[in-house]
Amino acid sequence: MKLIKAAFVLGGFWALGALAAPYTPKDDSTVLERLPLRRSDPVAAELRQLRGAALARRYFELAMAQGDPRYVGYAEAALRKADNDPSAEMLFVRGLLKQYRHDFNGALADLADASKQDPEHIGARAWRAAIFMVRAEYAAAREECRALEPLASDLLATGCRAAVDGATGKARAAYDELKNELEARPDAAPEIRLWALTRLAEFAVRFGEPARAERHFREALALGVRDDFLLAAYADFLLAQGRPQEVGALLKKWGQSDNLLLRVALAAKAQNLPEAQKHAQALGERFAAAGLRGERLHLAEEARYLLDLKGDPKAALAAASENWKSQREPRDAAVLLESALAAGDRKAAAPALRWLDESGFEDARLRRLAAQLK
Repeated sequence: MKLIKAAFVLGGFWALGALAAPYTPKDDSTVLERLPLRRSDPVAAELRQLRGAALARRYFELAMAQGDPRYVGYAEAALRKADNDPSAEMLFVRGLLKQYRHDFNGALADLADASKQDPEHIGARAWRAAIFMVRAEYAAAREECRALEPLASDLLATGCRAAVDGATGKARAAYDELKNELEARPDAAPEIRLWALTRLAEFAVRFGEPARAERHFREALALGVRDDFLLAAYADFLLAQGRPQEVGALLKKWGQSDNLLLRVALAAKAQNLPEAQKHAQALGERFAAAGLRGERLHLAEEARYLLDLKGDPKAALAAASENWKSQREPRDAAVLLESALAAGDRKAAAPALRWLDESGFEDARLRRLAAQLK
């Protein structure tokens, strides 16, 4: 089975798709793209050996792991140079890049074509499940999880089922199943252990069990695998626990990621630090520049910035509402409900309230927000 590094950009389930199927190139090649890395860096050495879809995929992994969108541009350039490659791997990577740009329909089509060409391509199935989860299309996600079962490891298949069950009213059972499977697989690769531990931590947060969540987060961090989603999720946990001083220490190296810079700014504001305004200004400039490029890919983060840092609930609600049109994960619901509550606009919260009722999603914080709006 092939394996690549864990990923995060838009939500926790995305990482499952990234873990699902690694790629081993068939031959070496000359350098097609270069990054501003030291020549002695192991990553730079690895990139020099790749080409075509393999190179594009590795760049995409780096973008996911480090939260740096420049790598996506490099991936797209590498893919264009190999545009005559008709392989399942090419279709797969093209689908990954389309989902990054939020062309979810196009991504689903490419991933389906990759599966038809290579029925054992685990990554194509896992990423289709991920996209369906982001769109709150749980029945479709469950079908992809079923298709994964004969192909993937037991831990990966369990994780896929647990993600769907955890979003549809079966969170406690999903937690127990995933925890038991993880404990039964002490030899699992660090990347998939990190994914599972982060999911378990999120479950524990939803159950209102912070000590258990902290233990899972720390176990994940101890693996030493850089993962943007883990860092953001743990930072949010620390902020909710009233421990903003720990966020700065956790994230001080990772300001290139908009997701993590947002948490740094929120932590600085919570402590009334002088750099809070500087961080907020940097975020605002990044969101403005992305808007000028027509790339509003982090609307949930932008909404949170507008709500919690700029104090503009109406603008935050507009961003959160636009975001909900394409992304309907729990964090997207949270910022929509919070913005609607702050703006005094219950009607705008209706889509997220309907999702909460129909999905059966179990989360005490979201239920409290819903109750306040109702």
